[in-house]
Amino acid sequence: MAESTRREPVPQPSARIARHTPLVTPAPARWLTALTWFAPLFAMAAQAYFVSQSAPDRDMGHLQKIMYVHVPAAWSAFLAFFWVFAQSIRYLVTRNERADLQAASAAEVGAVFTGLTLALGSIWGRPTWGIWWTWDARLTSTAVLFLMFVGYLALRGLTDDPDRRARWSAVVGILGALNVPIVYMSVKWWRTLHQPQSSPGTLDPFYTLGLRTNAVAFSFLLILFIAHRYRTHVAQRVREMAQDAAALQRRRTT
Repeated sequence: MAESTRREPVPQPSARIARHTPLVTPAPARWLTALTWFAPLFAMAAQAYFVSQSAPDRDMGHLQKIMYVHVPAAWSAFLAFFWVFAQSIRYLVTRNERADLQAASAAEVGAVFTGLTLALGSIWGRPTWGIWWTWDARLTSTAVLFLMFVGYLALRGLTDDPDRRARWSAVVGILGALNVPIVYMSVKWWRTLHQPQSSPGTLDPFYTLGLRTNAVAFSFLLILFIAHRYRTHVAQRVREMAQDAAALQRRRTT
């Protein structure tokens, strides 16, 4: 008899989130459709042109052209984590769930670009330095950044409460993003194996143009990936909220 009257707890929507976020799945935007075509084509064209046209480096030969992927991937990761930082602060101030979902989307994409940066750096380092990995300041701080955002994404799966999940994520997202300046300045603060940042003053103008063009192309890819992940996150939250509302309605009618 006791079991027949027992009622399962129904997840209650957070009052703070419900007040700020009448979430609806965003309609497909024309700019996103255009970007879905433009960004990959631009990136492939930029890679093909500058990899095929730039002269091999005096010391590293054609291997140096991996720079056109490695460096833009690192820049894109930095931009993604800056967006995580900005949206995490926005969430803590406004409790707007859209900010939390944007931060989560940027963290996912930033983690992918950071992983790509580490992998390409290792491939570049093996023939250049003679090793796949070393506990160099730049490599170590980048690995720490990667692990922090993998932890950020894992943390989001530890609770079903959207408000608690967003608050925890925002704090970790801010702390993780604060590591970005350390990664960037590590080659200046600790002169270890990794070379200093490349700049227009240290590169041949053609290499600089290729690097900047590919960085812009990767930035478009970054926006594209974050936008698509954001749409997916919003759709998932709308579905969760509908399920919660239906469960609450069933409980009221029984």
